[in-house]
Parts: sequence; C-alpha cells; structure tokens
Amino acid sequence: MENLVARPRLPDPAFWRGKRVLLTGHTGFKGAWLAHWLSAMGAQVHGLALAPATLPNLFEGLSLPDLRHQLADIRDVETVKRSFQQAQPEIVLHLAAQALVRPAYQTPLETLSSNVMGTAHVLDAMRLTPGVRVGVMVTTDKVYKNLETGQAYPETAELGGHDPYSASKAACELVIASYRNAFLQEMDIRIASARAGNVIGGGDWSQDRLLPDAVKAWHLEQEVLIRRPDAVRPWQHVLEPLCAYLCLAESLWADARFANAWNFGPDSAASVREVVQTAHAAFGRGELRFATQPEGPHEAGLLALDASKARAELNIYGRWQLTQTVQRTMDWYQQFYQGVPAAQLCDRDLQDFLQA
Repeated sequence: MENLVARPRLPDPAFWRGKRVLLTGHTGFKGAWLAHWLSAMGAQVHGLALAPATLPNLFEGLSLPDLRHQLADIRDVETVKRSFQQAQPEIVLHLAAQALVRPAYQTPLETLSSNVMGTAHVLDAMRLTPGVRVGVMVTTDKVYKNLETGQAYPETAELGGHDPYSASKAACELVIASYRNAFLQEMDIRIASARAGNVIGGGDWSQDRLLPDAVKAWHLEQEVLIRRPDAVRPWQHVLEPLCAYLCLAESLWADARFANAWNFGPDSAASVREVVQTAHAAFGRGELRFATQPEGPHEAGLLALDASKARAELNIYGRWQLTQTVQRTMDWYQQFYQGVPAAQLCDRDLQDFLQA
C-alpha cells in the first residue's frame, strides 16, 4: 500500500462564514489580498487602515463591496478603540505597519510609533472589547538577532534588530508577549505572533520593493539597477503566509496552546539575483543591471527562517515553488497591464492555490 501523505492545510470556509473579523492594514498589499480572501469565505470584515499609499493599488482594484472600510491611523488610540467598539470583532488580524526596511532609516520615529505603539493600541483595544477571542499579530522574519551565519532561525532564537524597522518589530514581539501574559491569557483571548518571510505576488506597487520596482521600470522598458543582488531571503507567494495566518487563527479558536510565536516561510532561501533573473525572463521587457557594490544603508545579507514548527504542529507547508511563484507574479502584472481586472487575476491565483 502506498504511504498516504496528508495534504497541506487550507483555511476552512465554513469556519470563517459569518465570523466578525477586524483586519488592520487592509489597504496594503497583503491586507488587500487577505480582505479579498476573507470576503470570499463569507466573513464579516471590518477594515482599519491608512489610505492606500500608491496609485495604482490593489485595494481599490479589488473593490470589495461587503468590506466595512474605515480610514484611520493605529497610532490614534481613541480611534482604534472606537473601531473595535463598532466592529465588535471575534477575531483580530493585525497587519497594519510601516513595513519597509529602507524608509525606516528616513523615518525611524514614525516607524517605531506605528509598529510598536500601534500594536500596543490594538492589543489594548482587544483587552477592552468583550467578545474578542483570537488575535493574530503579524511581525516579520527580521525580528531575530541575525548574525548571518547561514543558520535558519527558529522561534526560540534571540530577538534583535540592527535597523529601525527590525528593532520595531522585535519590540512588537515583546509587547505582544507582555499583553498575552499580563492580561489576555486570563481573559481567554488567544493571541499569537506570526513571523513571515519575504512575500511576492501580483498587486504590489509599494515603493522600494524588489519586484514592484522592477515591474514598474520594465513596463516602461527602462533599466532596473539591483543594488544588493547577492542578498538571500526566504521568498514566498503572498498567499502562503495569508493561508498560514488564517489556519493559525482557526487553531487558536480551538485551542489556547497555539498562543505563541510562529515562523511561516519556505524550506529554502534564494538570492535577489536568482529571483530577479527569473522575473526578467518571465516579463520579457526592459533591461537588468546588477550593482557591483551594495548601495544604501545596512540590510542583512543573509536571512533564513526555520518553519519546521508550523509544519509539524499546524500542517502548514508551502504549496508553490519559487520559480512558479515568480512566474505567476509576472503573469499577474502582464495581464493587469493588458487590461484584465485585478479582482479577476486575484480570483484566478486564489483558486489555483486552493487546488494546488
């Protein structure tokens, strides 16, 4: 008899149907994808975020009619509390953040305020809102003290942060743990932090990100200069960590033992050079040039994530390999620039992901 291998876990639409969900950061790249997925499963989604930062942007392209959309800054504690009072969420998915490494060098105080105090405001609103049961607080794989030895960091590794962005997210982890231990555990509000690797996928137009910058230039048939071609990261399609966040929330709902920190990422990492060369071949336009010396402020040269805990305890496995992920991403952008609506492209990728 053949050995039967369990299929990687997927979110349960029956679980999400009718659930009251407060999603912060729903106007961002990951947040818009997640709002779309939640809406497709029938969740009652209340979004809290700043206005989209780019034009075009995925949030407006998706045009989610059932989303309860509120523009607000999570640094405003009173606004956050009012949003919770209005939404009365059962589940909180916290994605809102200043999410880029290089801009954080320019605005360190804004980054710390958004990421640390914004997260504290969300946690405190959870504490004060009856009916909240689960929270998934998204941080980053950059929370670890990265010695660049090639070691893949497990959840038990030391936290750190060379740059303001990484430090802000490591500080978030401490705030999350303190609220869990001091307040929320006693109230049976189950919160976990989610540390995901680098994400790519269609619909990202964020400034200072590898593939969005490349796509914008190649669409205009311009040259792209890659400043750190040999930097290594754990790349994954945006649907991979979103799937993990949803499954983690389901597990938290069922059992408080999942209320801790989780890594979500691929089994292996790849260099910027590999990713952008695959993307360039798939897009088929524009020019590509690599810098001979790293440009700009310090960024980690090597980062790897140990996600074995999520595989063993949550049955979370990557569904798409890197080459397929990059090719699908380039195809998304090509079809978008040919006039295919963003919602149609996201629906296609989501259905293919669920069937993979």
